[in-house]
Amino acid sequence: MTEREQELIRLAEEEVEKNKELVERDPYRLRYHLMPPVGLLNDPNGFIQWNGTYHLFYQWMPFKTGHGAKFWGHYSSKDLVNWKHEPIALAPSEWFEKNGCYSGSAVEHDGKMILFYTGNVKDEDGNRETYQCMAVSEDGVTFDKKGPVVELPEGYTAHFRDPKVWKKDSHWYMVVGAQSEDLTGKVALLKSADLKDWKHLGAIAGSGLNGLGDFGYMWECPDLFELDEVDILVASPQGLKPEGMKYHNVYQAGYFVGKLDYEQAKFEHGEFVELDRGFEFYAPQTTLDDKGRRLMVGWMGVPEQDEDKHPTIAHKWIHALTLPRVLKWVNGKLLQVPAEELAQLRQVSMVELSDMQLSEDNAGLAMEEERAFEMSFSFGRDVTSFELALGDAAQLTYDDSSSVFSLHRKSFVTGEWETRSCKLEALTELRAFVDTSSIEVFLNGGEEVFTARVFPGCDSAAGKVLLSGSGTVEKVSVWEL
Repeated sequence: MTEREQELIRLAEEEVEKNKELVERDPYRLRYHLMPPVGLLNDPNGFIQWNGTYHLFYQWMPFKTGHGAKFWGHYSSKDLVNWKHEPIALAPSEWFEKNGCYSGSAVEHDGKMILFYTGNVKDEDGNRETYQCMAVSEDGVTFDKKGPVVELPEGYTAHFRDPKVWKKDSHWYMVVGAQSEDLTGKVALLKSADLKDWKHLGAIAGSGLNGLGDFGYMWECPDLFELDEVDILVASPQGLKPEGMKYHNVYQAGYFVGKLDYEQAKFEHGEFVELDRGFEFYAPQTTLDDKGRRLMVGWMGVPEQDEDKHPTIAHKWIHALTLPRVLKWVNGKLLQVPAEELAQLRQVSMVELSDMQLSEDNAGLAMEEERAFEMSFSFGRDVTSFELALGDAAQLTYDDSSSVFSLHRKSFVTGEWETRSCKLEALTELRAFVDTSSIEVFLNGGEEVFTARVFPGCDSAAGKVLLSGSGTVEKVSVWEL
């Protein structure tokens, strides 16, 4: 580790210590989600299970609640529930990363954990250079930087970042989020026999490819993996315009299903599907664990979407990561299911009801204004409408006549109500994980998901949960988390 890296890490650690009390005093500090100890968190990075332990790194700016020269923060866990904050993994100390150790991934090779990440470099005029870099660890905590292994291929601007690496047969492959010289978003594919020498095979997906029309000016954070004999490409396109109920955040995160021809470097795929219908979800990353599960974690935020208005900034921190989700390919649909280990979070069973008849009159659940809980609902076939009011900050609604499910929240910018919606043929099941300032909603076994930050007021009405509608709720369970 160079002196410069040691110095940057020392300064970051001092920043954590200096602001610890202020950060932890924030009533909006989350109870069971991963957050930065101070400053700004964004993309999850390097998600891997290595030697039986899950490692999850994250983009981190410790010195302010805005973006800048990013570090890699680091959490580890044996069970996806209890997380340990590890020492800083990467600091932007070297010439090839001086303006940020940007997003990337992790693989295991020869018993070592190997990180790939983007070294971001800017000159005094703001001109950008980009390098895909490698760092190696024998203990999963300290990393030896090996420097750039991929320089910018021809045909792209310097917006070329976020390498995701995996092994297929005897070769390694890398997808990188990119912008081509015609200023359209792409995903580039590279190949290597030894993780050091990489050959660019071309763009396999992007705006104007594979029958896709104009589809954004930059694609970030790609991830390509096989799930039950289909290949799934996850990407975060920038520059999509709203279309009906779709694409209402500043930037989107979603996936394509298809088949990658590794020999021809071609990816035939279907339509783009948003992964999450809520307000805050971006740059997800997946890993395969030793149970054979494809796990995914996302950033509970969106770049340039009122980031400077979050109320947590007053306490010197911003953003969090989502709960880990298991991805399943079932009957032509990608489902997202909360990892089964999350049941360990349940402390007290607060509500257990069955065969509850909904009515237009609000019925309260006796929850003593708890602010961190899990709710599970099973619905009868006769449900034609449903409304769940979560204090003064969020509402969930379903209307069978229009087949529309919506998440409404009170904007932390204007104080007005705002909405995200999707079509839902029927409402059969709902699970919601509510934390002090977030909500993650899973519908019909993970067929649709809504994620959002919500900031309830501090009066007694903020914690009340009210139900109304028409039809039968076969079962309601609520646990304090």
